[in-house]
Amino acid sequence: MLLSWRVRVSPRQTIAWTVSLGLGATFCFFFWVLLAHPWRWEAVAPYAGNLLAGWGMTLAVSAAALLMTVAIAGALTAGQLSAFAVPRALSRFYVEIVRGTPLLTQILIGFYLLAPVLKIENRFVVGVAILSAFAGAYLSEIFRGGILSIPKSQWEAARAIGLTGAQTYRYVVIPQAVRRVLPATAGQFANLVKDSSLLYVIGLGEFTMQAREVNAHTYATFESYVPLALGYLALTLPISFASRWMEERFRYEH
Repeated sequence: MLLSWRVRVSPRQTIAWTVSLGLGATFCFFFWVLLAHPWRWEAVAPYAGNLLAGWGMTLAVSAAALLMTVAIAGALTAGQLSAFAVPRALSRFYVEIVRGTPLLTQILIGFYLLAPVLKIENRFVVGVAILSAFAGAYLSEIFRGGILSIPKSQWEAARAIGLTGAQTYRYVVIPQAVRRVLPATAGQFANLVKDSSLLYVIGLGEFTMQAREVNAHTYATFESYVPLALGYLALTLPISFASRWMEERFRYEH
């Protein structure tokens, strides 16, 4: 079976993208010229392997955290929409506590207080767990908002044709909610990738930590952090493009 993937691009979109890229390239060129910085790429070249290893660690942390975040968000969303008061209250309490405190504080508490109690010494595992617990609270609110945005008439129509609660969610609510939450979900995933940079405070050798160490050894600040910015773009832009593609796939006429 052959799978076809077609993207519809109008002439207006083509012109808009061409102009935008041209203006961006022009800005970067003049910024590069006006900055007149004596670039010292030879100073950071010996540390290219360190930066690549850090980028790989960030990729691994982000991928694991993304999967775990979706699971946590799904559980919290189910809890907040539960017909029972206890799971609703517990889920809401968790979401408010996590969203009301800084991620950096949660990382420090999780690593230095909770991890020793739970006998977890692996920094990767601790980092992924904390990052997922944090992002899951935000993503659950996105999921909850998407589900509650479905008009009441859709729920009533599903009951009228004899669908059960589970069938209503599966065939009526979730397909519509997915399209509505895609942009915000993609944004949260991109934030998760960038938030992983804070894991350097627990000594995890991710991308930001490696760039900081290269800068400390070479004193080549721009040369250390320009690859850092480009590396994060290489991780977040595919998320944005995938989200746009999925929006097209899930598009339907009202």
